[in-house]
Amino acid sequence: MTRLAAEIGRQTIYQMVITKNFQEKDLKEELKTLFDLTGHLNKQVTFIMTDAEVKKESFLEYINMILSTGEAPGIIAKDEKEAWLGDITNAFIKEKGVQEPTSNQLFAYFVDRVRDNLHIMLCFSPVGDKFRERARKFPALFNECTIDWFLPWPEEALCSVSQSFIKKFDELQTKSETKLELQKHMGNVHLIVNQVCDLFFLRMRR
Repeated sequence: MTRLAAEIGRQTIYQMVITKNFQEKDLKEELKTLFDLTGHLNKQVTFIMTDAEVKKESFLEYINMILSTGEAPGIIAKDEKEAWLGDITNAFIKEKGVQEPTSNQLFAYFVDRVRDNLHIMLCFSPVGDKFRERARKFPALFNECTIDWFLPWPEEALCSVSQSFIKKFDELQTKSETKLELQKHMGNVHLIVNQVCDLFFLRMRR
C-alpha cells in the first residue's frame, strides 16, 4: 500500500538491502543517501523500513533522531556537508531573500528540506514484547508518526460498508430482503477470500 501511494504521489521509493555483514556504518551510509536525495537534491522520498531491516535495535536510535529533529549527528562528513550547503545556497537566497546566508542558516534550511521531503514508513508487527519495548526506548517512532493499525475486519463491519453503498444504489430495483441478503453476501465474500488466501499460504508458502 505504501509503494502504491508513493507511486501515485510521484515519490522515489527507498528501501535498504540488508546483507549478512550489514553494520551501523552501512546504516549511516544509507541515511546519508537519504539526506543527499531529500536535503541536497530536494527530492520527495518515501523510505520504507520493516522489521527485517532492523538488524540491531540500536539502528532505531538514528530513525528516532531523524523523526524528532530532522537530522542525525555524524552522518555527513564536514567537507561533504560544506559542499552540499554550497549547492543549496542559490535556492535558499531565492526562497528566503537573504543575500549572504550564514552556514547555520543554510544548515537549518537543509534540515527543513529533509523534514519536508523525507517520508518515513515504519512497517512493524505489533505482536510480542518488541513493539512495546520500542515505544519505551524510541518515543519518536510513535509520537512523531501517524499509526495505522491493520487488523482483520469483523463480518459486521464488512456488511456495514456494503450496506452504505447498496442503500444509495437506486438502480438496484429489488425487494429490501434481497438487498439485505446481498449486503451479507458481499461481507462474506471478503471473509472467504481471506480464508482462501490463508489456505493458499499454508499449502504453497506464497
